[in-house]
Amino acid sequence: MTYHPKSDFMRVMIERGFLADCTDYQGLDEAFSKGVVPAYIGFDATATSLHVGSLIQIMMLRWLQKTGHKPITLMGGGTTKVGDPSFRADERPLLGPEQIDANIAGIKQVFSAYLSYGDAPTDAMMINNAEWLDQLNYLDFLRDIGRHFSINRMLSFESVKSRLDREQSLSFLEFNYMILQAYDFLELNRRYGCLLQMGGSDQWGNIVNGIDLTRRVLDHEIYGLTSPLLTTSDGKKMGKSQAGAVWLNADMVSPYEFWQFWRNTTDADTGKFLKLYTELPIEECERLGALDGSEINAAKIILANQVTTLLHGAEAAAAAEATAKEVFEKGGTGDDLPTLTLGASEVSDGISIVQLIVRSGLAGSGKEAKRLIEGGGAKMNDAPLTDGGVMITSADLAQPLKLSAGRKRHALVQLG
Repeated sequence: MTYHPKSDFMRVMIERGFLADCTDYQGLDEAFSKGVVPAYIGFDATATSLHVGSLIQIMMLRWLQKTGHKPITLMGGGTTKVGDPSFRADERPLLGPEQIDANIAGIKQVFSAYLSYGDAPTDAMMINNAEWLDQLNYLDFLRDIGRHFSINRMLSFESVKSRLDREQSLSFLEFNYMILQAYDFLELNRRYGCLLQMGGSDQWGNIVNGIDLTRRVLDHEIYGLTSPLLTTSDGKKMGKSQAGAVWLNADMVSPYEFWQFWRNTTDADTGKFLKLYTELPIEECERLGALDGSEINAAKIILANQVTTLLHGAEAAAAAEATAKEVFEKGGTGDDLPTLTLGASEVSDGISIVQLIVRSGLAGSGKEAKRLIEGGGAKMNDAPLTDGGVMITSADLAQPLKLSAGRKRHALVQLG
């Protein structure tokens, strides 16, 4: 990146590693230097929570606000009914309106931790694209908007091309998604003066479509900016752990599990993640990321504390660190471990240890739990667990039972 930005926001994006591509570096930089820029990122409501993979986008919106501009969180109440086909091998399952509304309610909880909403010039706005998409008349939309789209060009976008190259079906419903997303940008520009759409680099084609449509219909100059699609240094998609997706809502992944996910960052990713997911100064991120040996572990604890504080608050971060110390350094159970509470009737005839490992989230399936035990990776109350046929009774649960998968993942089982 050779461009030297004038605006604080563009400087932060480039220095901290948020920027993959931009439709017009200089034009956007000048817009940021002239006054408050409203900018949006769209979030489809496919689950009741976003996961860690969305955190890079949320941090971009947070930096936008911190540098004096206006973030718009666009909830895809309308587009979720269609489903984004970008880089997917199959069609997304279609959700009903009640489920979409419930998902939006769950997702909203996260944004208030990162953004300040209100009526001031740089306060964030939350908008649902169902506001205009639900009202569309199909024939009018085809005539007024559809005529601006070239099928030849749409087929050339990588997100569509990759699906067709593999000879996988792409439904007409999904093909419409990029038109609807382009129309979102047009409406946000028309209604709220939105000048910028941001997203992951897999959204480049959709973003460019929106810019092109808005220029054709309104003759307005608007911009697009994308972030890199992150994988961890060992090639895994960001946001996934051994136990599955790392959700941002506390009722789906506890603050302790969230903290532990960041504490388990590989050495090679620590400096990069400090820049992207915390607000520590760049120099400090680079210093911490350059540590090696046992010293890098201190940097990972700082990373875990900083990221957990932003999402769940300083108390939750401190409690998670205290529990980790208790579990790892003193061999105790700590106060903040993920806990599975069983009713007396569930254990009246005994319950298998394999089932407990799965239900406590330490394994994704019974097969995985058995493999864990056979491979010597499971412990019960810090003693190696070698028999997958063990049955746990209410007598065994007179005290909370500590289960461990490897050295870093633990859970408690107790009677309610």
